Amino acid sequence: YHTSGAWNALGVAAIAARLRRLDETQLREALGIAEYHGPRSQMMREIATPTMLHDGSGPGALIGLSAAVLAERGFTGAPAITVEAPEVATHWQDLGVFWQSLHQYVKPYPICRWAHAAIDAVRGLCLVHNLGASDIAHVQVNSFHYAATLFEGMPDTTSKAQYSLRFAVATFIIHRRIGLEHISGAGLADPAVADMLTRISVTETERHSARFPAGRWADVIITTNDGRVLMSGDVHARGGPEATMSKQDVEAKYMEFAAPVLGSGRAAAIRDAVLSLDDRDSRFSDLSALLYDPPKISS
Repeated sequence: YHTSGAWNALGVAAIAARLRRLDETQLREALGIAEYHGPRSQMMREIATPTMLHDGSGPGALIGLSAAVLAERGFTGAPAITVEAPEVATHWQDLGVFWQSLHQYVKPYPICRWAHAAIDAVRGLCLVHNLGASDIAHVQVNSFHYAATLFEGMPDTTSKAQYSLRFAVATFIIHRRIGLEHISGAGLADPAVADMLTRISVTETERHSARFPAGRWADVIITTNDGRVLMSGDVHARGGPEATMSKQDVEAKYMEFAAPVLGSGRAAAIRDAVLSLDDRDSRFSDLSALLYDPPKISS
């Protein structure tokens, strides 16, 4: 299937067309151009050998911008079959009624989404039973096919770390979280994580594969050193409508990433401005004033 970069091209073309006030005909041409030229990335090639290609997302955005500018200047490319083909009509019939943006997910970990169900299953057992690495003899992860194909060993690049499953699970067990410091630099050679990784097995399970891509499921069985066998049951990855993150968790993730770059004061001001955008007297200019200045790192 197409990677997210292919869809980025269409989304960016639509946004750019709106911002540049293109008319209906120009919008139609922009979408057709973006669809035609959008990335056709070999997704599983990068899963097998993780690099910086990451779903063709950047080139997809570039194509989307190019498509809007070309359409504005008279270049033609319609129709986009993902918009106009009869067989996709049902996907567009709920425009203005069903808001897709409310049904997307926020990733709690800087790891491929395919690994999140396994991480969350382990998280649940570790929190409920207060488990640490020294308590665990073995972790059996059962998940869908594509999750089971993620990078298996200790990564030597951040790309491999981000497309890992066993490393990600091991990292969570050791640190009770997965931060940027764990998927780069010294985190790639953490001896405690390397040791924990050897106690983790991953297996494809048909019932989880059958529910993909509509869902991303896993279950985990942890055998403890004192002989207990703890089962998570089937767990869906957190962050989306199937298993929501709390507002506090989303805000905490934002502050964790933003504060070191922007300073805690500016990061908090941006957070508050975004959360008040639907207030009657809210102005986007109040937010943009906080966004457009270069980062000035402070405490």
